[in-house]
Amino acid sequence: MNLLDNDIKFIPGVGEARAKLLAKEIGVHTMRDMLYHFPFRYIDRSKVYPIGSLNEANTSSGYIQIRGKITGKNFFGEGRRRRFVLYLSDGTGKAELIWFQGIKWVENKFELGREYIVFGRPSFYHSELSIVHPEIESVEAALARKERGGLQGIYPSTEKLGSALGSKGLYNIISKIWERIRGTITDYMPQYLRERYGLIPLEEALFNIHFPQSPTQLKQAQYRLKFDELFGIQLNIQSLRSARTTAKAGFYFARVGQFFNAFYNTRLPFPLTGAQKKVIKQIRTDTVSGYQMNRLLQGDVGSGKTVVALISMILAVDNGFQACMMAPTEILARQHYATIVKMVGDIGLRLACLTGTTKTKERREILAALAAGEIDILVGTHALLEERVQFANLGFVVIDEQHRFGVEQRARLWTKNNNPPHILVMTATPIPRTLAMTIYGDLDVSVIDELPPGRKPIKTVHYYDSARLRLFGFMRDQIAKGRQIYIVYPLIKESEKADYANLEEGFAAIVQDFPLPQYRVSACHGKMKPEDKEESMRQFKSGEADILVATSVIEVGVDVPNASVMVIESAERFGLAQLHQLRGRVGRGSDQSYCILMSGEELSKESRTRLEAMCQTSDGFQLAELDLKLRGAGDINGTQQSGEAINFKIANLAQDNQILQVAQQAAIALLTADPALADERHIALRELKARYSTNKDIDFSKIS
Repeated sequence: MNLLDNDIKFIPGVGEARAKLLAKEIGVHTMRDMLYHFPFRYIDRSKVYPIGSLNEANTSSGYIQIRGKITGKNFFGEGRRRRFVLYLSDGTGKAELIWFQGIKWVENKFELGREYIVFGRPSFYHSELSIVHPEIESVEAALARKERGGLQGIYPSTEKLGSALGSKGLYNIISKIWERIRGTITDYMPQYLRERYGLIPLEEALFNIHFPQSPTQLKQAQYRLKFDELFGIQLNIQSLRSARTTAKAGFYFARVGQFFNAFYNTRLPFPLTGAQKKVIKQIRTDTVSGYQMNRLLQGDVGSGKTVVALISMILAVDNGFQACMMAPTEILARQHYATIVKMVGDIGLRLACLTGTTKTKERREILAALAAGEIDILVGTHALLEERVQFANLGFVVIDEQHRFGVEQRARLWTKNNNPPHILVMTATPIPRTLAMTIYGDLDVSVIDELPPGRKPIKTVHYYDSARLRLFGFMRDQIAKGRQIYIVYPLIKESEKADYANLEEGFAAIVQDFPLPQYRVSACHGKMKPEDKEESMRQFKSGEADILVATSVIEVGVDVPNASVMVIESAERFGLAQLHQLRGRVGRGSDQSYCILMSGEELSKESRTRLEAMCQTSDGFQLAELDLKLRGAGDINGTQQSGEAINFKIANLAQDNQILQVAQQAAIALLTADPALADERHIALRELKARYSTNKDIDFSKIS
């Protein structure tokens, strides 16, 4: 067993209780976990400031370090208001060191007349310096620590962990771990690769990430550890791509037959855009290559992805195969089915729709016809994944809003034929390039970046709550013109924790300001019974309701061309990607559409930046890049992809694009030369690859 895999509880000062806390709060179980819990910023502990030189103006940016002798101590107050004060002097001035908690631990710990180093956040009262709950150590202890460098890391923590340990406590644990494991760390990166890509040894990198000797060494450590993280992920992604593209298992769609010609010549509802034609050509190339297609299609709401998917499925049918389309919700699945039925008309295609609410008798008939090859295209929800859903010859799979399905779920569709069918996964959520390279690097990416002719850009404006009367007047004008309106809230009920608009109060207010029967209002949210939700959606789609009050449940799956206004309440509560998706619910007809972002008067800098960006651009990819910079990658994989997050410890996809590109090329070059990592120099890299495995639930060898 590797020493780093030892339980953290065996480190002096940790024990059973703190080990449980570390595991619960930050996922640290072993010494390795703790060693890979990196600081998020650093404080220069090499500088000591004369007390007399400090004031509010020159200390506003953060922490300070001072050195002086304890000249006195005192207690003030009683009970909860009791505080303990030490007085420190360095000859240039005096400071008060104040404790409100843990007084019994510190009151007898420090000696009068002895010199100490004090570190903390300064505050001033009547120009007198004070530091509350400072870190304090003797000069002798500080000198002993100096060999670890002047930069001290500040570690990510939580409220509970901060109370129990604090950043200094985490630093001390890592120091004790380092004493045990120094000189035992094996570098899985062979020397020739380190030299090729300018990487310092792993042990040196781990030491300098926690105890940097200088800013230059810290930068080298960060580069090495970021490279490792991105390289490990790319080893997995490029292995998947290689496995797919080297297995001659793809179905041939060489024929353009009667269904394609009938649809293209007589049923196509509008001329294809140049972007749509380009993507169809890419799919045609893939499906005659002999390899399984695995393509990601990105395009904003309303860009025409469904038509591209339908044409691709028709090509499969022309070549003797069946096709299916899977959507994440029943509403969206039935909407796709209705759209496809209307589009194909009477050209002879056999279509069916299967969802969780399909009646037993109808389900039985669909399953029998599907297995007998009597259904050409099946549209449905997760119900398609069930074992009893068997195809006669499935050749093409379309997965809409793919981020809502896990890899394992998608793989179940792939096993519904002896060879894996071609896969087209679609998303209306624009994905930043760096994110696409990281999560979807095993897919070929297509983009539809132009809207069908006749679509007018959506006008987006930001109103504060004080402009609500103006908003209501605008809504009345739109309804008078025969238009319909969405109003979206972030919450269903009032929350004690967040002061945001909620649907229940909003619905009541709307009904009051837009009284029945003159105005017809319906509501839709995720806590409603499915049949009630379906009925509300039906009323709005059919035009029986003028206003739909909803939560973001309508982000995906509602297509109402007559809806021209999207009002988003507490818009500061939503991320850019979600705001952009919600905006895409309007602008689907020929009329001018509007998106109105409502917010409170007081906004954070980040919220203001998001809302301004929404008003300035409708380019989903620009917004996605900004969203990545503002919010970081977060749980970019999570259950959305494989059930296991790509948990970035140090890499930042918004900032480390250059390192990512180098790591990707390095992984491609290495796997081209040694696909199985069988070379003796590369065997240790298997550990790195396993650590960053992103698709543990797929084994291409079993499905190709």
